[in-house]
Amino acid sequence: MNERQLRILRELGELGSVTAVAEALLMTPSAISQQLRLLQRSIPVPLTERDGRRLALTDAGRALAGAAIEVETALARARHTVDEFVDEPAGDVSVAAFHSAASTFFPVLLRGRAAGDPRLLLADEDVAQDHFPRLTRDYDLVLAHHLAQAPPWPRTVTATTLLREPLDVAMPADHPLARHERLTPRDVADRPWITVHDGFPLMATIDAIATAANRRLDIVHRINEFAVVAETVAAGGGLALMPRWTTRPHPALVLRPLGGVHAVRRIDVLHRPERVARKAVRTVLDELRRAAEAIRGADEDADTAGTSATGPP
Repeated sequence: MNERQLRILRELGELGSVTAVAEALLMTPSAISQQLRLLQRSIPVPLTERDGRRLALTDAGRALAGAAIEVETALARARHTVDEFVDEPAGDVSVAAFHSAASTFFPVLLRGRAAGDPRLLLADEDVAQDHFPRLTRDYDLVLAHHLAQAPPWPRTVTATTLLREPLDVAMPADHPLARHERLTPRDVADRPWITVHDGFPLMATIDAIATAANRRLDIVHRINEFAVVAETVAAGGGLALMPRWTTRPHPALVLRPLGGVHAVRRIDVLHRPERVARKAVRTVLDELRRAAEAIRGADEDADTAGTSATGPP
């Protein structure tokens, strides 16, 4: 028994013939007859009977046709409820992000929210790269890091790249390498290093530095949280790779770009395709894109200001 069969039975009770029902529902008479036969198989008593040339409903058929009205009413109400949910601009939207992306994007999302905007439900999720797609089961939108050397995201999720962020070498401001405007793998290969734990994306760039310098790096500390990394670098614990835009500047540190390797990470937003059927989710996705543009723009403005300040008068 399904919605279409009940609709056919209801129409048959009102119109009295298979041909009339077929015309009303834009179906063929044979298709109407087939659906009636399928419905009859699921009911232990006859639903129709011949009344001269008409096909009439039995008492059981009329009872079921009456129930069909209630079913259609309930389904119409359910569809309306779903439509309201999908079109609701101020619905709840859950967003997860790894730590450095969360510290950068969450404040931008939260500032200036107004009545009628989607309500944000924010969470930090610092997981290995291959675990990010799983988070889309629990969150509408997931900010994930991805390196060029890593496998692509699975087809079960949709990915939108927000930023391609350079990874710089962090060091104390008085470090000998701080005099360089740009570093090479050979410059940094003989220094102690602070890196993330295995399974996290920055390790691929660390491995690339070692390969380019043709030597194994001296990894002395394993720290994932960049705020802790910054303090450890400032205290003389070693060099570290740090994202250029999504970590807070530290007054005791300088960042220097690294050549010779592809020292860039992507920040992608992942979601299951059906999530963006909701207007509220699409709105927050647009907000994330605008936030990324603002982050890139702020860096370009800083570069321009720096060039103007240090260039000839």
